[in-house]
Amino acid sequence: MPPDLSAICHKYGTLPATPAQGSKYILPEGERRLRAELDALWRVERPQVTASVSAAAAQGDRSENAEYTYGKKRLREIDSRVRFLRKRLDGMVVVARPPANPARVHFGARVTVVGNDGLERRYHIVGPDELDLGPERVSMDAPLARALLGKSLDVEVSLELPGGTEQVTLVLIEYPPESYR
Repeated sequence: MPPDLSAICHKYGTLPATPAQGSKYILPEGERRLRAELDALWRVERPQVTASVSAAAAQGDRSENAEYTYGKKRLREIDSRVRFLRKRLDGMVVVARPPANPARVHFGARVTVVGNDGLERRYHIVGPDELDLGPERVSMDAPLARALLGKSLDVEVSLELPGGTEQVTLVLIEYPPESYR
C-alpha cells in the first residue's frame, strides 16, 4: 500500500471515502498515485485479506469468528474502492503540459492572491482527486478556483464566503514544470 493510503487506513481503520464525482482532469502525479493505490489494493492487499478470510473460514463457526467477519467487511471495502478507482481512472484526462496561454489561470496553475487583509495566499489548482497530495491545493471545482479560472494578472475577484464577501487580487500565475512530469 502506498504510504499515504496506509496512514489514512491506520488513522481511520478503513479506506478513504470516495470523493464526489467532480472534474475529470488530473495532473500526472495524481494519476500515478491513483494507479499505485489501485495496484496495491488489487495485487497486494486483496490477496492478503482473501488468504486471511480463507484461513478464518477454515476454523469452523463463522458466525462468532471476528477475523472472518472483519475480513469479509474489508474485502467489500477494497472491492468498492477498486471499482471506483477503475471507473474514475478510465474517464480521467491527464493534463501533461502547461496551457498555450500561461498569462491566464488554467488547470494546474499555481496562483498567488492578495486578500482584503493584505495577506498573500498561494494555491495550486488541481483536480478533486489530488487534494490530499499537499497543502495549498484547491480543487478546480471549488468556488475560489472557479472564480480564478480564465483570469489574468491584477484582476480582482469577488468571493462569496460564509462570513461575507471577500475581494482577492490575482498577483502571480505560475505553471511549474514539475507539475507536468
